[in-house]
Amino acid sequence: MEIIRQRAYARAGLIGNPSDAYNGKVIAVIVKNFYAQATLYEWDRLEIVPSDNDESVFRSLDELTQDVRIHGYYGGMRLVKAAIFGFAEYCKGRGLSLHKRNFSIRYETSIPRQVGLAGSSAIITATLRVLSSFYQIEIPKAVFPSLVLLIEREQLGIPAGLQDRVAQVYEGCTMMNFSEEAMITEDGFRRGIYEKIPVMLLPPLYVAYSPDCGEPTEVFHNNLRFRYDSGEPAVVEAMKQFADLSVQFRQALLEKRIQDLPPLMDANFDLRRSICKLPKEQIQMVETARACGVCAKFAGSGGAVVGIYSNETAFTKLESAMKQINCETVKVICG
Repeated sequence: MEIIRQRAYARAGLIGNPSDAYNGKVIAVIVKNFYAQATLYEWDRLEIVPSDNDESVFRSLDELTQDVRIHGYYGGMRLVKAAIFGFAEYCKGRGLSLHKRNFSIRYETSIPRQVGLAGSSAIITATLRVLSSFYQIEIPKAVFPSLVLLIEREQLGIPAGLQDRVAQVYEGCTMMNFSEEAMITEDGFRRGIYEKIPVMLLPPLYVAYSPDCGEPTEVFHNNLRFRYDSGEPAVVEAMKQFADLSVQFRQALLEKRIQDLPPLMDANFDLRRSICKLPKEQIQMVETARACGVCAKFAGSGGAVVGIYSNETAFTKLESAMKQINCETVKVICG
């Protein structure tokens, strides 16, 4: 029996977010420390196997409430189911013939949930990859992220931008331009201009996260989307500034001006804080990192921060300080 396994990794937005959902420009890296994996093999009927994140038996009310807070009400099975449906619709819409063999599919994930490390899109991406292999259907790389986003938006009602999906499909480090003039339509999907940046140009990166400080992506984006669509001047201008920070960050990377990167990341967070009311626990994460002499910004929607550390001494100091506020810290593996 052939067993097919595919992974998709967590991602961290280095600069520019949250402008990815607002015609901005961002740079993101995958974080190979954490991943979602889908496993598929031929079976006599189509079966989606629950994972630990889909638990329905609990030892106490406290355990149930903790599970809901971390995983939501649906776990990851809804993501897998939506990915299968989206894959079938994609193939049907393009006249792609699929064989009639059934399969059993399951997923597992080590990506901390609801802390802005793109755990949901990783599960969908990994699922689409195993389906593509099982049915021998090639989804064009440039289209793949847009298909993932379509599944999340239309089937699951998750408001988001393309950043997470592009980072997980292209891997490594990617510069993304989502400005109106850059967006094009391919195979019926809108996409931006994506540029790979050599990971060897990156300085040492860390990610720190707290499962107690996160919130679903939609909680953050719903309010911001309303304000942006309403033309609130501060929000519209901030999105332009986020994009400009990304351009400056890219240039500094290519010119190996590493010393110029931390101030840009700090500026990204400060700008975000100026237009959004942020939870005090999430602000504490950034301020704790900065007190250790390292830069920090949100890696995504909140609950995790990303930054640059200069040496082992700096990382050890940061790790210790983060533990004091119940945060885990890892050295980013992206290559």
